[in-house]
Amino acid sequence: MRELGESAGFAIVNSINPARIAGQKTAAFEIVDVMGDAPDLHLLPVGNAGNITAYWAGYREFHAHGRSTTLPAMIGFQAAEAAPIFHNRVIEEPETIASAIRIGNPASWKQARAAIEESKGGIDIVTDAEIIEAQMWLARHEGIFVEPASATAIAGMFKCCSATDAIFSFKNIREGSRIVCTVTGHGLKDPDALRDKIENFQPVAPKIDNVRLALGF
Repeated sequence: MRELGESAGFAIVNSINPARIAGQKTAAFEIVDVMGDAPDLHLLPVGNAGNITAYWAGYREFHAHGRSTTLPAMIGFQAAEAAPIFHNRVIEEPETIASAIRIGNPASWKQARAAIEESKGGIDIVTDAEIIEAQMWLARHEGIFVEPASATAIAGMFKCCSATDAIFSFKNIREGSRIVCTVTGHGLKDPDALRDKIENFQPVAPKIDNVRLALGF
């Protein structure tokens, strides 16, 4: 008997679908096209580990075809209480405000570990407090509102810049190194974590005129 999804022409498109990795790797192609070459470092949030796996596959493919002259070090960041790859063990009850990376047993664990080791990168952790701080910093200074999971890469960048316990310290990289941070999801995907941190938060009805009024337009 055929499964319902199969008979209806549907397929699971999350991280357990190998075709997703093939699609995601094209993001690395775009980075090389825009920058003219691969970056020196690429920082990403890690949950099911599909992104770090896919970007590395894309970079390797472009490099093999002569479209780039170098390969980046892939540096992944997990939430401190949901960090199975960092701790090298399954986390039975992962906890973090970053819901998209609240993963205790990543689907692409083996592939992600290979990407990290082959690229001479690293895997590190950041706390929920650091994630929220990075999320707010990105919104205030760059006008980019991302979900907490996305802000994990930015929190990781800050850790690499200053923390003495960072797995991959920027103090050891050459001047002028090119760094890419992947932020994946919009903040409206997961707004609850930040809502309680905003002073005088006032919800508005989901109408364009109400939004414009709230923004002062």
